[in-house]
Amino acid sequence: MQFTPCRGGESCTQDGSHCQGCGRSHEEIAQTRQLIQGLARYAVEMGYDNLEEFTAFVGDKAAKVGRKLQADAAGGIAIPIK
Repeated sequence: MQFTPCRGGESCTQDGSHCQGCGRSHEEIAQTRQLIQGLARYAVEMGYDNLEEFTAFVGDKAAKVGRKLQADAAGGIAIPIK
């Protein structure tokens, strides 16, 4: 399954089980928002001034861990992400 980011604005819909703009379920969107809010709160609580650098670091690390988990689940060898 491919992740599709929110398109925002008038593309977003609240009715039904999935957003018509991005196709993700409203539950998935809510969980993603919670993750983002938690990460942002943590960075602010830590007093980081370089929020972009912190979030880029976390995003890169999360992708690497995710690729390893995918490879482990498939029984294969993880391909490093640069």
